[in-house]
Amino acid sequence: MDSKPKFSRILLKLSGEALMGERDYGTDAGEVQRIARQVAAIRGRGVEVAIVVGAGNIYRGLAAAAEGMDRATGDYMGMLATVLNALTLQDALEKTGERTRVMSAIDVKEVAEPYIRRRAMRHLEKGRVVIFAAGTGNPFFTTDTAAALRSLEIRAEAILMAKNGVGGVYDADPATHPEAELIPEISHREAIERGLRVMDSTALSLCMDNDLPIYVFNMGDEGNIDRIVSGERVGTLVSSGPAA
Repeated sequence: MDSKPKFSRILLKLSGEALMGERDYGTDAGEVQRIARQVAAIRGRGVEVAIVVGAGNIYRGLAAAAEGMDRATGDYMGMLATVLNALTLQDALEKTGERTRVMSAIDVKEVAEPYIRRRAMRHLEKGRVVIFAAGTGNPFFTTDTAAALRSLEIRAEAILMAKNGVGGVYDADPATHPEAELIPEISHREAIERGLRVMDSTALSLCMDNDLPIYVFNMGDEGNIDRIVSGERVGTLVSSGPAA
């Protein structure tokens, strides 16, 4: 793509499952490298990129251990798991030649910087990919909420919500309803009212209140991030405007 990017700064939300490939849990090196190449491609076009990553790939392996555990304790375990994923992404991105910083909402100063909003924005201005780890640093909040919060704090122009094997937002769960239809555009409010699985309701409300658009797309197509950045319509657009 040679056209001028539509966005100058975006936040990419990755689920932990996006790093698994065909594994049952953990990370697949080839999948992580593929994601790193996509990020490097849009960085090469001058787009500033921040990333929030989940921990589903690791937490699946911890599920049995966490069963019956106090919710807050389980959430802190999940935060630590996102740090592992952030470091994995950092390594893959740096192997593509990108400069990176991992910023954590909990104190792990030996491996990541503490999250400071102005410092994060300065890293982005200097062309570094910033990976936000440990969610918001608080239990009871998901990495979806962390993505919405960090996007607003760093003044990102959009959230790119990567889905694993799903092309966007559907009117029903495509895994159980083969006849489910893709919704190309929908408002934040309607997505909340219909209970559609875009992101959790706290995160979606935060985006709605601040007019932050969300692009929901399939991470499996290696060109999708570049297409969205170029202004093409891919997957589903969730915005504050009326649904098309």
